[in-house]
Amino acid sequence: MKKIILIFFILIVCGSCKKAGVQPSLDCTTGNFSAHPKAGTFNAILEKYIQKGLPGIALLVKDSSGTWTGSLGKADIDKNIDMQTCHISKVASITKIFMATLTFKLAEEGVLNLDEKVSTYLSSEVIGKIKNADQVTIRQLLSHNSGIYDVITDNGFYLGVLNNPNKNWEQEELLKYVYNKPAAYAPGAGPGYSNTNTLLISMIIDKVTGKPHGQLLREKILNPLNLTNTFYYYREALPEGKVAQGYYDLYNNGTIANLSNYNTGSGNGYTGLYSNVFDLYTFIDALLVQQTLLQPASLSQMLTFNPIEESEKLLGAGIFKDFIHHPSGHYAYGHRGRDLAYSADLFYFPVKNQVFALVVNYGTDAESKLRPAFYDLRNEIVTAMMQ
Repeated sequence: MKKIILIFFILIVCGSCKKAGVQPSLDCTTGNFSAHPKAGTFNAILEKYIQKGLPGIALLVKDSSGTWTGSLGKADIDKNIDMQTCHISKVASITKIFMATLTFKLAEEGVLNLDEKVSTYLSSEVIGKIKNADQVTIRQLLSHNSGIYDVITDNGFYLGVLNNPNKNWEQEELLKYVYNKPAAYAPGAGPGYSNTNTLLISMIIDKVTGKPHGQLLREKILNPLNLTNTFYYYREALPEGKVAQGYYDLYNNGTIANLSNYNTGSGNGYTGLYSNVFDLYTFIDALLVQQTLLQPASLSQMLTFNPIEESEKLLGAGIFKDFIHHPSGHYAYGHRGRDLAYSADLFYFPVKNQVFALVVNYGTDAESKLRPAFYDLRNEIVTAMMQ
């Protein structure tokens, strides 16, 4: 999701903080990875950023030496529960790369056509009130080249979250914050990242298949890959006792609050997946390394990037080309995940044939003193990987 939260939201919301809706994590073990030659380096990085104030970190790295995974910090601060690599966290916009994969699979099956206009699939009652929606294609939605207003930038939406943080939003309820709002640019003149794009894709999939898109995510991606620790909330229940709490420094004073229960639209295409580093690795390995999820032509289309840079990355069809300015000179394919109380990264470096999956139970969707620590963490991990 985009990096925006209103100041009034940050100041007021603490007064309505209450116990999170997700359950604290239990202890678990996943194996010993100390034999990896960079185990000491990665452990030191995690320790450094826990000391800087990030509550909990879980990391998986796969390189030519094998797999290293580790965790540090707390999954639940109040209950003093240690963060474990198998703990499940909200991975926010990483949901979008799963949704893009599902969309390409449906296109391969002939269920939909990426180059058809959205108006082919959704009624005029819906798209007639959304600027640009009657002109753009599914491909432009996937590639964030539609210009359609981003729902999460709307003041009214955040007031809705503030007034009812536990609300499970329906797609049409979210669209009311998009209706009659100005487009960011003419169709095809982007890029410009918008969560509304994937929200509309979820509606198209529901309409053309007659099935909930969450059910199709499970049938076509999660179950075939045996992703038993990945859940699409709120369309699916979260497992009790396995989900890390999520935190954010509301007053930017070093005191973090538990915001696990604040729902910013989960379950509507643009966010909602909860997972752990092992399942995330399995997914990106199948998609980009083994290349077994999509046909070669589909994957080639997914990896076609707009040459115009946005927020230090290039936008493809539901995927990013990221770390394009990293000092190592190596770029990666994957997706970022940013939300109120959780952050995540999932990336594959094709030249080095390396993968990392990172989850942190701290929100970096807004400015805070800890936010730079997360971005320094991800860059330091990559630096260590590339050495």
